Amino acid sequence: MDADRIEPRLTDVPETALWTLYHRAVEARRPDTVLADPMAVELLDRIDFPFEQRFGPARGPAAQLQALRVACFDREVRDFLDRCPRGTVVALGEGLETQYWRVDNGRMSWLTVDLPEAVELRERLLPAAPRQRTVACSATDPRWMAEVDPAHGVLITAQGLLMYLRPGEVRELIAGCAERFPGGSLVLDAMPRWLTRLSAEGRLRSHGYQAPVMPFGMDAVERQKLRTAGPAVAAVRDVRPVGGRGLVGALLPLALTVPPLATRRPSVAVVEFAGTAGLV
Repeated sequence: MDADRIEPRLTDVPETALWTLYHRAVEARRPDTVLADPMAVELLDRIDFPFEQRFGPARGPAAQLQALRVACFDREVRDFLDRCPRGTVVALGEGLETQYWRVDNGRMSWLTVDLPEAVELRERLLPAAPRQRTVACSATDPRWMAEVDPAHGVLITAQGLLMYLRPGEVRELIAGCAERFPGGSLVLDAMPRWLTRLSAEGRLRSHGYQAPVMPFGMDAVERQKLRTAGPAVAAVRDVRPVGGRGLVGALLPLALTVPPLATRRPSVAVVEFAGTAGLV
């Protein structure tokens, strides 16, 4: 082992943070990248882990598609901070995401919520950032909500998280956030049902890596069902990736508009909460 690098000890769902970091950093290293993320590249170099051996070569469209999904979240966070420059962003299940350093406006507050083992690794690897705090607990544990100051607006992100919760837990989380943070919103992503079925059957594999079971799946066409999570949910809207390079860029508009891909694709959505939030 390299004494100057840190060995992660993550398994099951927390290990997916390494998969997403790997693909994001590989894409960020490209001169024609769709997501500038120098912190992810630096972070990958600090981790003592056989990424390619474990997850396979990051070739083909996977890394770019991962980055385009991440860019959807970045765009929503930046739009929120344009409206609420002193607002609070809550990153549920943040793992080794480096979004803070991509979107920081110098005024916002940031709260990371993740499992203790993920928080411990994150704090060893990433610098202590100004205006950033951490709560080590499950996203389904409402204790983290008491750490959020809603005075200047709240945006909650759940990137790469909800598919690993049970459907009832997803509904309870959305309803609880909507009731606790009126006027706020939640940005989430969801895997289509065909993909979550493959995970349940143990058929979601890559180079020997077995992805964890995903109990919650939602086809893109079903996103309006999120409105039924609770009475404080006001609206749901789709967030679509933009841009893309090469064949991905050429085919992405078709995948977003032509059935059956358009209805059974991975999706990003914003759940808007009823009420008003302070915007000062």
